[in-house]
Amino acid sequence: MDIITGLFDHMVLQRNAKDTSDAAVSGTSKANGSLLATVTAKGGKVLKGLSEVRIGTVREGVFTAFLKGIPVGGPYTVALFVADTGGAILDRRTVKDVLVGDVWILGGQSNMQGIGDRFTGIKCSNDVRAFFMDDHWGVAKDPIHDLSIAVDQVHVDLCGGVRCVRAKPVRYCAGPGLPFALRMKELLGVPQGVIACAHGGTSMSQWSPALEKLGGKSLYGAMLRRFSKNGGKVAGIVWYQGCSDANAAAAPLFTRRMKEFVAACRKDFNAPSLPFVQVQISRVLGWDGDAAKHWNSIQEQQRLLPAVISRCLTVPVIDLSLDDAIHVSGHAMLELGRRLAQAMDTLIRGKIGGKTPIELKKVSVETDSDHGTANVIVEFENVAGKLCSGGRPYGFALVGPLGNANVIDVGLDGKRAVVRSRLPVGQLNDYSLHYGFNLDPYCNITDGDGRSLPVFGPVLIGR
Repeated sequence: MDIITGLFDHMVLQRNAKDTSDAAVSGTSKANGSLLATVTAKGGKVLKGLSEVRIGTVREGVFTAFLKGIPVGGPYTVALFVADTGGAILDRRTVKDVLVGDVWILGGQSNMQGIGDRFTGIKCSNDVRAFFMDDHWGVAKDPIHDLSIAVDQVHVDLCGGVRCVRAKPVRYCAGPGLPFALRMKELLGVPQGVIACAHGGTSMSQWSPALEKLGGKSLYGAMLRRFSKNGGKVAGIVWYQGCSDANAAAAPLFTRRMKEFVAACRKDFNAPSLPFVQVQISRVLGWDGDAAKHWNSIQEQQRLLPAVISRCLTVPVIDLSLDDAIHVSGHAMLELGRRLAQAMDTLIRGKIGGKTPIELKKVSVETDSDHGTANVIVEFENVAGKLCSGGRPYGFALVGPLGNANVIDVGLDGKRAVVRSRLPVGQLNDYSLHYGFNLDPYCNITDGDGRSLPVFGPVLIGR
C-alpha cells in the first residue's frame, strides 16, 4: 500500500474544532476492499473507537479515506488494512510517530526562508515538527527551508535552473519558523507543525495565484501541492515578504496583490476565515535613488492591510538587529518568532491571547508653552503597559520642505509619544509625520511586552 496524501511518518495532523483529527488520506493498494484503520498510543494501547474502524474503500487500486477522531497529542501509530468481505487482510501499511495539533504554512521570501546566522541556543522539541522541502516530516530544526533538497521545480528554476547549493551548516539558515512553532506550543499546549514554502528574493507577482495551473513550477502551485499532500487542512499562514516589491513598478500594486493572494489561499484551502499574520519589512542598507520612497510605501501598505483583509495582523520588526544588509539576525529571529506567535494567538483565541500588535490611533498638535513651537502628540492602541525605550526615544521624523531634521526630542507618556519639533504650529501644514522613515532608521520604542511600534507614514499633520 502506498500513501499519496494525508498520512506520513512523523507528521502533524491538523486538529478540528473538537480537538481531533479530520484527515483526508489518499493512496493506492494492490488489493480492492474495505480500508480499515487501527490507532494505538504509546505503549500499544488501542484508542477507543479506533480499532479496525472502516475509513474508506479501495476501488480499482485507489482510495480516498477520512481518518477522523484521533485526539490532540500523540505520538500515535496508525495501521491501515485492506480487507475483503470475509475479513481476510489483503494489504497493509503502518504509519508511525503521528501527532495531532496545529499546522502552519510558512511563506514569503528570504527572511522567512531563513538567512540569519544560526543561533545555537534554541532547543528543538519532539512535538514541534516540520515538513521539509524534500517532502518528509521530522523534528523541526534549522534550516527548515533547504532549497538544495526541494522537490518542486520552481525552487530550481528560481535558482537559475540549477539546484541550489546547501547552506553551510552553521550559518545562513535561521528563520522565524522554528521559534514561532516552539512558542505556539507553549501558548496552546498542543503539537505544532510547519510546512516550508518560502523562497528568497521572490515578489508578489511570482506568488500570484494565477500561476497555480503551473503546479510545482510556480510558488503558489507548489504551496498548494504541499498543503494538499498533508491532508488539506492548516491552522493559518505566517508570512514575510515585500522587499522585492519595493520598487516603482510593483509598490503601487502591492495591496491589491496581497488581497488577491489571501483571498485565493482562503478559497483554495476551503477556509474563509483562515488567520494570516505577516511581518512588516524591516530595514535595508546600500540601496539608493528613490528606493526609500518605495520601501516606506510597502511598510505603510503592510501596516494598513488589516483594515482591508479580515483576520490579518501585521507584526513590526523595525527595532530588531540585522546580520547583513537586509536580513534579520539569527538571534533576533527568536524575538520575531515570539511576536508572530502572540499575534497569531490573538487571532485564534481573542483576548486570551493578549493584545494584538501596536497600532497608530491618533495624531494631534499642540503648542509647547515653554518654547512656542509645535508638539505632535502621537497616540497608540494595543499597548501592553506603557511605551518605553532603551535610552533616548528615537525613530520619529517630521518631513517637509526643510527635510526631516525637525524633531528636537521625544517624550513617552503612557500610550502616547510627544514629539517636540523646532517648527511653529503654523508651518506644520507642509509636513508629514513618520516613524521609521527612510531605508535604515534607528527605532527603539517598544511597549512593556517588548513589541515595537509600527513603521508608519506619511501621516499629514496640521490640517
